[in-house]
Amino acid sequence: MSLPLIALFIAAFAFGTTEFVIAGVLPQVAQGLGVSVPTSGYLVSGYACGIAIGGPLLTLATKSLSRKTLLLGLAIAFTIGQAACALAPDFTSMLLLRIAVAVAHGAYFGIAMVVAVGLVRQDQRGMAVAIILSGLTVSNVIGVPAGTAIGTIWGWRATFWVMCGLGVAATLAMAILLPRTTGCQAKPAAFASEVRVLARQQVWTSLILMLMLMIGQFGLFTYITPTLLEVTGLDEDLVPWVLLLNGVGATLGVFLGGRLSDWKLMPSLIIMLALQAATLAVIYAVSPYPVPMVAAITVWGGLNFAIGTPIQTRILSWTADASNLASSLIPSGFNVGIALAASLGAAMLNAGYGYRSLPMLGAIAMLVAVVVALASYIWEGRAKATPPQPALAE
Repeated sequence: MSLPLIALFIAAFAFGTTEFVIAGVLPQVAQGLGVSVPTSGYLVSGYACGIAIGGPLLTLATKSLSRKTLLLGLAIAFTIGQAACALAPDFTSMLLLRIAVAVAHGAYFGIAMVVAVGLVRQDQRGMAVAIILSGLTVSNVIGVPAGTAIGTIWGWRATFWVMCGLGVAATLAMAILLPRTTGCQAKPAAFASEVRVLARQQVWTSLILMLMLMIGQFGLFTYITPTLLEVTGLDEDLVPWVLLLNGVGATLGVFLGGRLSDWKLMPSLIIMLALQAATLAVIYAVSPYPVPMVAAITVWGGLNFAIGTPIQTRILSWTADASNLASSLIPSGFNVGIALAASLGAAMLNAGYGYRSLPMLGAIAMLVAVVVALASYIWEGRAKATPPQPALAE
């Protein structure tokens, strides 16, 4: 792994941790700010909205800046935001600060992935994307448990102070390790060009695949704890260990997806989508049995992130000539998909289907994704289309 990619990974780890660690300290935050736990849940949904809406807008507004300058600015905003959250006097202030950090988060991941693929050869793009994504998975395996433990021992404000320190480390790493001309475009693409690339079938079909993947993942994962407790019958103390195994599987899956993206992107993607449909069907079948359920959950976590890497690599490859808007839509698409998946899952539960039905929702979504991916691949082959070349400044 090159040093510039390590710098980008550290910042991705920081952003990922601050997004997800709030769930681990939510009761303490609610008590400290004098609100109920359900009300404090808006700190999660507000962050997701900030990513989905603010990220693309900030990316377009700053497209004339050099990408190193922009990445450093986003890291500084993150660092200041964590310090401000640690000092937040009330819930409204905390919510607004979280949304502001989320806007920086949404812009960071889109830009960082463009920069990452520009730092490596074309046959290494998948692995470069995987390294950025691994920041999210490692944040779930290491950052969130550590941040939760810090909040439990020293209070939730200490968690945000530690995140502030991590932001300082990420800023320094990028300032030192990223080349000065990192990812600079010779001439920023016009807004019309940015929108036009979204009409390429490889781009909009990939966005559909992203939505289906999120339904396959978060339709179940949103309700994974009650599923494991009520359907599988696990003890409550064992649930964190199952989630840890899922996170380990996800981390391994990111790098598997990166390797496959650099080898045979679309054939690998189609096969993995089919395997994920089968895995979700297996989860439905074995959900009452603890050992096979835990094994299936681990494989499922690995496939989720293995699939995510080639989808994002494909979007970046087919928008290389006007990547600002498209790249910023990647984190937005994921968060819209997460919200849609949680809503569909809630609708099924409210309709009386029960937690065990949720994997079948995911399996259906994955089968839709297989059809879309296969049709896109055939369409692309018949058109003999090739990805555009990026216009980069030397």
